[in-house]
Amino acid sequence: MALRLVQVGMGGWGRDWAANVLPTVPEIEVVAHVDAAAETLKSARKAVGFPADLGFASLDAALSATDADAVLVTVPLAAHVAVALSALAAGKHVLVEKPFAPTLSDAKRVVDAADAAGLTLMVSQNYRNFPAPRAVAALIASGELGPVGAVHVDFRRNYNKLPDNARYYAIPNPLLLDMAIHHFDLMRLILGAEPTRVYCRAWSPSYSDFADNAVATAAIDFAGGAVVTWRGSWISSGPPTVWGGEWRVECEGGEIAWQSRGDGGTPASDTVTVRPLGGPERTLDLAPTEPHGRAGVVTAFAAAIANGTEPETSGRDNLGTLGIAEAAIASVGTGSVVSLSPE
Repeated sequence: MALRLVQVGMGGWGRDWAANVLPTVPEIEVVAHVDAAAETLKSARKAVGFPADLGFASLDAALSATDADAVLVTVPLAAHVAVALSALAAGKHVLVEKPFAPTLSDAKRVVDAADAAGLTLMVSQNYRNFPAPRAVAALIASGELGPVGAVHVDFRRNYNKLPDNARYYAIPNPLLLDMAIHHFDLMRLILGAEPTRVYCRAWSPSYSDFADNAVATAAIDFAGGAVVTWRGSWISSGPPTVWGGEWRVECEGGEIAWQSRGDGGTPASDTVTVRPLGGPERTLDLAPTEPHGRAGVVTAFAAAIANGTEPETSGRDNLGTLGIAEAAIASVGTGSVVSLSPE
């Protein structure tokens, strides 16, 4: 039986979910679309094509009219916690867009509510669902190249001076909280370890259209000894990277160079090159991850509910990823190293 899903939040990104992701997942049935703004809901109906009787102005109204099992939260970040808590209080499983919550303390409230209710809570960290990071994580875990000493990550995009980007320019921490959180999550995945310390410097050049910092660099220590250096920019004049970034992993026995998630959210740009010390370079044949991206997230969400298991990117697990972002933002504010204590 398909998982009956209510989607809350039908703005631009919510419409993308409704049009391009949810219809590709046979394990779910969308039974309602919710947005408090009547014009937004009307625009979504026109763009996506769902019938008027599947559109609602509130989550309560949608849950009263449908026999839903779960709620997908695609509202703006400021409303993630309120919507998730309402859905959990109504006895519904929750899948929430990243970033999980504005703060770690907010996120912990939602995790505690899900635990108390015995419900599944999952965060859409969809960059994990691509071939390259999966292959790199397996290679590092195998020990073939020995322990990891350093990881270097670069992310470059130029979103400056875009006439249709005004709303994004205004959000707080657009780079560290909204974008880099994908890379922070991938660090935890490939290293199989948790961070211990974060130092971050962020700034905006005079020509930036962003209200908050659009450029940053960070050094992140992980348990086991690896140190990750991350550099990112929303206003780079250099050649753009793929969305997953360009990575170099330096191990005792050689280097792994990789990238992931190209434009359009496809795995076509995923590559992994292994350069052993004293041995020939080789390019890995990557096993497909289907479905990839957000469709893979929804599929995993439905499977976790059906099997009664905790999903890989559960709300509880995602506290580690959100913790890196929060520590990076705190470090920018104080100019100091922020230590992360294990939960």
